[in-house]
Amino acid sequence: MHRDEGRAVHRRGMSSRQTLLSVLLFLIVWELLSHFAPAMGVPAFAIPGLARIGKSLLTITPADVAVTLARVLGALVLSFALGVLLAMAMYRSRGLESLLHPIVRLFMAVPVVSWILFAVLWFRGVEFRIGFVLIAVCGPVFLVDSLDAMRGVSRDLRGMMRSFRPTTFQYFTKLMFPAIVPNLITSAKINLSLAIRVVTIAELVGAVTGIGHQLAVAQELFSVADVFAWTLVLVTLLFLLEAAVTRVERRVLRWRT
Repeated sequence: MHRDEGRAVHRRGMSSRQTLLSVLLFLIVWELLSHFAPAMGVPAFAIPGLARIGKSLLTITPADVAVTLARVLGALVLSFALGVLLAMAMYRSRGLESLLHPIVRLFMAVPVVSWILFAVLWFRGVEFRIGFVLIAVCGPVFLVDSLDAMRGVSRDLRGMMRSFRPTTFQYFTKLMFPAIVPNLITSAKINLSLAIRVVTIAELVGAVTGIGHQLAVAQELFSVADVFAWTLVLVTLLFLLEAAVTRVERRVLRWRT
């Protein structure tokens, strides 16, 4: 066990060093491009140097970052609750599953841009628009993954659980929900990346706060450095959220190691 843990720590250390080297290489190449851009016929503002990007990072407004983060987390919590509850209902009722399954697949096939246009045409409130788009995109992922995981629970386990004559609540809380936790964590990782991208696009349309709005302002001002700075904030935010989910995963699923 200690040897396996040592190997895991060594692999994580190697991965961290490789990531650091990749980032350093990218920064060096970018800085060189910023210096040679005029010689290549590219406007200097199109590839700003690291110093200019650093100045833009100093102007980042924490309030906009907090607003975007709150929108993402709030929508993910609602998507999770709706997706799991609907998955439970569909698992219990074949008729309901037959009715809702095509609708869910239809939702997943609709492009994000279409959802944004629908939200603009249907709703007035900006927060409601953004929440609607995020839930419409992330909710079906939780639903489909939860339902598939429930279907994959061992028939023997289900039969043994039913032999105790549990209530519906006990059946799902004692057997189904613990069994699908690994799938739910995987869905959360997928939806985090998806939600970060979707909320940025949604904020570009009509919002007056958030990272997406600031990106729109930077685009109007032709400030590539500001666009790069806000993009770095988005990427960092995603990495931090994924790290938090991974930490929760290791704690909740420590029985697998």
